[in-house]
Amino acid sequence: MFFKAALRTSTALALCVSATAAFAESHAPTITIATVNNGDMIRMQGYTDQFTEETGINVEWVTLEENVLRQRVTTDITTNGGQFDIMTIGMYETPIWGANGWLVPLDGLSEEYNVDDLLPAMRAGLSHDGTLYAAPFYGESSMIMYRTDLMDAAGLEMPEAPTWQFIREAAAAMDDPENGVNGICLRGKPGWGEGGAFITVTGNSFGARWFDEDWNAQFDQPEWAEALNFYVSLMNDYGPDGYENNGFTENLNLFNQGLCGMWIDATVAASFVTNPEDSTVADSVGFALAPNSEGVDRRANWLWAWALAIPAGTQQEDAAMQFIEWATSTDYIELVAENEGWANVPPGARTSLYENPNYQDVPFAQMTLDSILAADPTNPTVDPVPYVGIQFVAIPEFAGIATEVSQEFAAAYAGQISVEEALENAQAITNEAMEAAGYR
Repeated sequence: MFFKAALRTSTALALCVSATAAFAESHAPTITIATVNNGDMIRMQGYTDQFTEETGINVEWVTLEENVLRQRVTTDITTNGGQFDIMTIGMYETPIWGANGWLVPLDGLSEEYNVDDLLPAMRAGLSHDGTLYAAPFYGESSMIMYRTDLMDAAGLEMPEAPTWQFIREAAAAMDDPENGVNGICLRGKPGWGEGGAFITVTGNSFGARWFDEDWNAQFDQPEWAEALNFYVSLMNDYGPDGYENNGFTENLNLFNQGLCGMWIDATVAASFVTNPEDSTVADSVGFALAPNSEGVDRRANWLWAWALAIPAGTQQEDAAMQFIEWATSTDYIELVAENEGWANVPPGARTSLYENPNYQDVPFAQMTLDSILAADPTNPTVDPVPYVGIQFVAIPEFAGIATEVSQEFAAAYAGQISVEEALENAQAITNEAMEAAGYR
């Protein structure tokens, strides 16, 4: 009798424990994160299980191509769709959405997180009226990545701060169509944050600007004609076929396959082009500042952060805040360093990273920091402008306008229209949109 009673008690306890565990698991919070399909974000997903083990919070990922991500999160936030608990956004969206009350202020981050350690440029770009609305997973500018072996073979030496004129000379010297090597690979893909971002900073470096101080479009000015003609000529002569379809990911793949002599793009790419597991040319990559045109005191570099933000109205605010604190912390940086080496940690977000002797030995660390520090969103162009932003104009209407303009430019890259027609169309599109929005 005693044995049977004990057995029944033991069985009941086991069932109770099992039911309690099942209940806890079924009621564990789950957060949904929308993010971009680049290497650092995909790497972060690989460590998500550790976050879940530490916190009990489950994570579901929606990983999208850059242009699609921007469309999805913008639609969701503006319609209060509630699909996501965390969104991966950047310096363009964050201040605007924060001002509109669409994001949760990140004033709930702990003292241990050390907000003051964020690089000032990153913190300022992700804030509105001094309040942080997104935490930088990584920060970036843009710089030149080039094949040192091909540069040596051409008998040239890359200056630390080259001009566009030198870049064209080097592209001509390294171009090798018989072996499938393009002298240079650059973005042409439509989208305000893809090819639109690149041609905007290229314009800056030739003395062009989007608007004058009265919000009049400036695509009818000679600086834009010079910039766009230079770009089209350079890419038609020494770029890959179909470059009008190439963005960050496509050019990264081309460079890593040894098919580009030079590539000017996000500094964050440095960890991938120097990683032997990703790149066939990892042992022969050099770095330099983004170029300027001769006599123009602006370089073709931008300032950006892919950052994590919480949309207002989420039902999982506390869990989302825990994830952001985990993913953008110094502990996460050390986790990646321990498992994959210091060259592969998320760059450009924290001052302490660039003070760390281990990271100072990474070959691209100083050039990345120099490029970030050289970018000034408050003074992006030679002539004065009424806006803030280097590769974008920080007004709500810009994303739609610039996407249309980038499509016109891509048509010129593809030879469907002339450069002159593309600029005329850009001028009309921009002025009409600004008039409709009440700026003019």
